[in-house]
Order: sequence, then C-alpha cells, then structure tokens
Amino acid sequence: MRHVSASSFRHVATCAFPSRGGLLLLVCLLAAVPGLLSARSMLQVADLVSHPEQYNRQVVVVVGQVANLQTATNRRGKSFYGFLLKDTNGAVKVIGKGKTLVQNGENIVVEGKFSRLRRTGRAIIYNEIQARRILSLDRFSPELIG
Repeated sequence: MRHVSASSFRHVATCAFPSRGGLLLLVCLLAAVPGLLSARSMLQVADLVSHPEQYNRQVVVVVGQVANLQTATNRRGKSFYGFLLKDTNGAVKVIGKGKTLVQNGENIVVEGKFSRLRRTGRAIIYNEIQARRILSLDRFSPELIG
C-alpha cells in the first residue's frame, strides 16, 4: 500500500474551498495521491462545453455527477454504458465499454478521450467522452491515507 507523505496531506488541506465543499477536497486529495489518475489537469464540465475545440480528440480528466445512466448489451453479449456527467455549469455525455459500477447521483472523476462531435449514421453526437477510467469520489475512503 502506498502512503501519502505529511507534506502531501498538508497540500490537500489547503485545496478545500468552502464554495465547492467536500467534493473539491476529495478532488485535491486525488491529485495528491500518486498513480490514481494520470498527471493531466482536472477540468470542469464548463471548460469542455465552453471550449470544445480546445480539447477535441484529447484525453481529459473531468469531475462531475452521474445522471441518466443507461446500460445496454449488444447481440454478441458485450456490455456498454452511457450517462451524463453534470456539474452546476453544464453536462457532457460519457460512454464506455463493459459494465460500470457508478450510479445516478454519484460524484466521480472520468478520464477519457473527448470528442467535440462524432457522427454515427445520420446522428451527430456533441461533447462526448469515451471513458478509459472512472473513479468514484463517494466511495473513496480517507482511511487509505496513512
């Protein structure tokens, strides 16, 4: 088990802002723990929605809340999921292969490839993240920090 040094923990404590509550504290804690997510900077949904061309086809790390979770299985038995990742400033669609353990209303961090626009047949899908990794903030246990 990896432990976070005392200096990292002090850095975590300085990240909390009252306007964002416990969610921002957990995001800062994740940033302090090596290896949980890649070293990319954390974005808000508003960043993607406001400047989609800047992040198009890039791997992004975004924090938000799960809404409208849907799961499906194709004819070959492969599972897929999709949901909206929301915050107070907007929403982006997240899709992925396999099964997901997230639930509606859960606060998460998503790492994945962002697409400003994707065509599928006659449909055009805007502002979508193809998830590579999802980390639940609601199930994160501070007791893991030593």
